[in-house]
Amino acid sequence: MIVPKYNLWLERDGKVALSAWRIRLLEAIEEMGSITAAAVMMEVPYRRAWQRLHEMEERLGIPLVKTEIGGVGGGGAKLTPKAKDLIARFHRFADGLENEIEARYQRTFAEG
Repeated sequence: MIVPKYNLWLERDGKVALSAWRIRLLEAIEEMGSITAAAVMMEVPYRRAWQRLHEMEERLGIPLVKTEIGGVGGGGAKLTPKAKDLIARFHRFADGLENEIEARYQRTFAEG
């Protein structure tokens, strides 16, 4: 069976600001409570995760993660309310787009 697939990303000034992978990174940070653990979970070097996070914040112009320096209880990272809202909006947009792509595919390629 042939099915439509697509990659979705949003750009600012020709550079990726947000993508499905970057959304998964934010979700991993929220789940794991740290950028390091999120990088391990996503099987990427910490440096790459940190760079992508920094790029998102710079290109979107909003803080996405609040970090805490380690200590007795260790450090950590938490998403800002704006980051959580951005994740929800990206999912709503992507879900709607996925439905539209499927409908258009059916209209265009459905065997009949």
